[in-house]
Amino acid sequence: MGVSGSGKSVVGRLLAEKLGGVFDDGDDFHPPANKAKMSTGTPLTDEDRWPWYAVLRQRITSLRGTTPVHVLACSALKPAYRERLRGDDTDVDIAFVLLDGTRELISGRMAARQGHFMPLSLLDSQLATLEPTPGLIRVPIEAPPEQIVEDILRRLHA
Repeated sequence: MGVSGSGKSVVGRLLAEKLGGVFDDGDDFHPPANKAKMSTGTPLTDEDRWPWYAVLRQRITSLRGTTPVHVLACSALKPAYRERLRGDDTDVDIAFVLLDGTRELISGRMAARQGHFMPLSLLDSQLATLEPTPGLIRVPIEAPPEQIVEDILRRLHA
């Protein structure tokens, strides 16, 4: 989890590969209206997000028992969003890993990428929305993706 540009897709894909699991990018499950709204620089409201989180929760439950691990890249910036994803699962069932970096680092990454619907102009609203909680596994994102994955694995096994 984390703001746009924090590396969720790259790190999540590598993590799933390393664990022999399935990777999903939450962005792929956004309805076209959400993507269109964000691409114009308009942040989503909770009303926009609730159906998306319901689809993601359904995806989580549908993969249960079919793969050793399911890694889902999703912003999940507020505790209420993480609760929607968790449902009635425990911390043993679902872990939230926050890919954590400075505004400068993330904005540089966002400015360099091409073809993504999320504009740099929404970064500040995402950072303002981000509400870390004590149960998160916070991982710094300054290292290369492979090292970030190793850091995540160490923290998950701890």
